[in-house]
Amino acid sequence: MRKSLFILLALLSFVSTSQAEDTEVLNIDRSVTNTIILSFPNDNNVKPKAGDFEIVNYVLMSNDIGERWGVITLTNLSSGNRELDQDHLMALFADGSRNKPLEYKLNFKGKETQSITVSFGVFKFPILSIYTSN
Repeated sequence: MRKSLFILLALLSFVSTSQAEDTEVLNIDRSVTNTIILSFPNDNNVKPKAGDFEIVNYVLMSNDIGERWGVITLTNLSSGNRELDQDHLMALFADGSRNKPLEYKLNFKGKETQSITVSFGVFKFPILSIYTSN
């Protein structure tokens, strides 16, 4: 009897652990290659830091616990070296709020194109778009 109870508890523990891990798995929400026009008010004039970067495309990802991520491909429009940081990017969320990603830095050579994966933290609403100010 004790052996059966122990096996049952072990199985329940395994199922519970695997379900918890499933909520952390990122799922692709969508891939964006063209600009989307959205007209949420921006009363606080929140915008990214001006820079020489252009977004080529991005893939939005999230999970069941509300983490929001983006894989973003950018091009340095300048012929000189530039450093991209979290202040150069902004995400627009479905409730109209805007937020920059968590801290990161990436160096670009002149005219170079690179992809980066960044976290925008945990939010109830999904990301609708990611943009720069160039």
